[in-house]
Amino acid sequence: MAEAAVDAPITKLAAALAQREKAGDVVVAPFLTAGDPDMDFTFEALEAAQAAGATLCELGVPYSDPIADGPVIQASYTRALNAGASLEGVFGLASRASAQLSMPLVAMTSYSIIFRRGIDRFAGEAATSGLTGLIVPDLPIEESAALSKACRQSGLALVRLVTPTTPPERAARIASESTGFLYCVSVAGVTGERVSLPQQLKDRVLWLKEQTDVPILVGFGISRPEQVREVGEVADGVIVGSALVRHLEAAGGSGSDARQAVLATIASHVGDLVTAGGSARGSRTGGDGR
Repeated sequence: MAEAAVDAPITKLAAALAQREKAGDVVVAPFLTAGDPDMDFTFEALEAAQAAGATLCELGVPYSDPIADGPVIQASYTRALNAGASLEGVFGLASRASAQLSMPLVAMTSYSIIFRRGIDRFAGEAATSGLTGLIVPDLPIEESAALSKACRQSGLALVRLVTPTTPPERAARIASESTGFLYCVSVAGVTGERVSLPQQLKDRVLWLKEQTDVPILVGFGISRPEQVREVGEVADGVIVGSALVRHLEAAGGSGSDARQAVLATIASHVGDLVTAGGSARGSRTGGDGR
């Protein structure tokens, strides 16, 4: 895998992940929709997540036809778009956050948004805004060469996804080409909270660790501290989306007290997961999860 320049945005992401790995703690990466209910609130939510101990945050770029998102995130995207969220607004939010927060931000976006903007232009603007990487769930690896090149040139991570239905040979290729970290989808289907996680998930994560040197973060269905402890026995981190995003609706059209209550809820939830990630430290396979 090609390495970005020393001062490239990806190094901020790599440093944050390496610091958490050195401590032996499980990475907690919240997902938040940019612009729900507005960009100012999203910035405040990012501040709250960082203060609660989040290692990094995924910013969802609102899109009218999300591919892998369940009803909670779909509804959040719709609210954000109805409120006027735009790509320029997302880049502006990222610029503000990267200037004031130490927590790296990774954008989750549809490839159609990137393609419409222009691949090289999008990657350049994303890097300039302070984003450290991209997650593009609807871009097959076989069609990703142009974006991969643009990300390398701009110093961005291009995080790949492996699902439970990905054939082993293809999963190995995806894992070997992922930069920043590898996104391991825990369950087949769309995003959303789950009561339990598949028993074979741990075996799949351990197998993926043999295919790549980048950290592996597990997403889809993670919402509770006990799941963080369970996944943290083998994986490097967890991604938490719907469990946090479902709170955002209460912030829209509400007064400052209601908005502050939502921020407190997000901070508390993230804090509980971070605490669980710390407690998983001693039980991680091989001492460091590898």
